[in-house]
Amino acid sequence: MSQVRVLVVDDSVTMRALFSGVLEKAEGIEVVGMAGDANEAREQMIALKPDVMTLDVEMPGMSGLEFLEEVMRDRPMPVVMLSTLTQKGAATSLRALELGAVECFPKPTQATMEEFARLAPKLTALVRAAASGRVPSGARRKPTRVAEEQFDWNGRIIAISTGTGGVDALLQILPEFPANCPPTLVLMPLEPDFVEPVAARLNDATRAAVQLAQDGVSLAQGNIYVAADPRFHVIVDRWPDASIRLISSDPVAGSRPSASLLFATLAKTAKADSLGVMLTGMGSDGAAGLKALRAAGGGAIVQDPATAMVREAPAAAIAAGAAAETVALDDISHVLLGACRSAQAA
Repeated sequence: MSQVRVLVVDDSVTMRALFSGVLEKAEGIEVVGMAGDANEAREQMIALKPDVMTLDVEMPGMSGLEFLEEVMRDRPMPVVMLSTLTQKGAATSLRALELGAVECFPKPTQATMEEFARLAPKLTALVRAAASGRVPSGARRKPTRVAEEQFDWNGRIIAISTGTGGVDALLQILPEFPANCPPTLVLMPLEPDFVEPVAARLNDATRAAVQLAQDGVSLAQGNIYVAADPRFHVIVDRWPDASIRLISSDPVAGSRPSASLLFATLAKTAKADSLGVMLTGMGSDGAAGLKALRAAGGGAIVQDPATAMVREAPAAAIAAGAAAETVALDDISHVLLGACRSAQAA
């Protein structure tokens, strides 16, 4: 397997050295260059042709966000944002994702090798995943289908699992949902400070009402529920008259909330009245549960990995035999609504 070539861009000499040191120690990754500002980074991108760039938000002269916008416009490539601002500046992180960053990764609060070593597994996995995914193509595609004024719902509910790259994917899918869309549950692990801003952004972009998932809330038409709290699993309880339950228990195969657990509960409750969807993301969480849902008669849709910013999760679902349909990102909203529309309205 070829090495993932990484360019590290940070105005701090210390941070450049620490991030480069962590990445260089990882198998399959080669740091081909380091830059302290946008001008240096621009030159090295041309000369070194990296596969992935890590980019600091705070830089002298042109800011990281400004440079990210330029990169996505002129020379699109996978970019992982690295900054202390990603911990407290949720608006900055969200803007970076909207511009096309694969992920916003928080720098340690203390610039020590111990702290960097603790974050190393997640960072190196993210860099590898970014290198194998879809390269952003500049400005996000605007929804091409006008959301219906009135949707004739057939009673099926939708459960969507997404991870890295998910904000971009959801901002292409959900704006095409009508105001009275099928009840939709979105499982999306996020940093705690990032949960409410993401939900608010989705709500602004969507005709339906977007809210955070809460324990005991009934699944109602016209609502999209975002489950992102890393302290709880989320399941769908009872059928019909389904409600959301948040469960405090150990991670399932290293994940909490677990997409596989959510899909598995749907396989026991809603069965054929539910539709499971796996979008872009790292790892394989969700594949086993989606396979169980498919076996129980539920719908099982997986994003075409070729259209995923990070293809690991959808590729794992396909490899597990969980996908009844593999659908390109641009077509997912159309397919979902078609599966949830009454036969009389079709």
